Amino acid sequence: METLDYQRPEDAGREIRAGWRHKMFGFGRREVWDILAREINARHESGGWWKSDRVIARVGPSWQIILDLHTEGGENSTTYTRLRAPFVSRDGFRFRIYRKSIFTGLGKMLGMQDIEIGDSFFDDEFVIQSARPAQVKRLLDNVRIRNELSAQRRVLFQVKDNEGFFGPSFPGNVDELLFLSMGVLKDLDRLRGLFDLFAETLHQLVVIGSAHDAPPSVKL
Repeated sequence: METLDYQRPEDAGREIRAGWRHKMFGFGRREVWDILAREINARHESGGWWKSDRVIARVGPSWQIILDLHTEGGENSTTYTRLRAPFVSRDGFRFRIYRKSIFTGLGKMLGMQDIEIGDSFFDDEFVIQSARPAQVKRLLDNVRIRNELSAQRRVLFQVKDNEGFFGPSFPGNVDELLFLSMGVLKDLDRLRGLFDLFAETLHQLVVIGSAHDAPPSVKL
């Protein structure tokens, strides 16, 4: 089944919001994600015993943004709300952005440095890491990206080169835009904002020359 074209939150689903806003309290995660999919013109796929259901939105002809749940650990496992979007990288640009109060134990990634971008609120709230400070500043020159990140209470937002040993195989020129938030997100506004964050970031990566507007040939 073809994935529908993503619509930005401010343009999408106004009739759905009007009908459901006052009824959201008490909804389960699947109901909220189903409403989300209809609002942003995405597809809500049912999961199975071993995997979460997910919401898939297509952005233009090249990209797919996938929302699902991801669990790590054994007996004391942790569940995260996760968004992913593979893309064709032009220059290997990587970054990681996270709330200081949430992921401060992560430490520095090899070869990366802490960066300030000159926005006092953003610099106070977030740790920004990249081996290419000038490029990450160009990315975050986009006010919409900063605003969407600031709206998220728990943020780990980064570009990775693969999903590790148990993930799908990525071609050498394909990276993945990744968001993780601890717990199960059922806040419709935050979820819509995350899809907008991903769509805006993918387009901005093209603008700054770090991504190619071409299909990544990876199936998640």
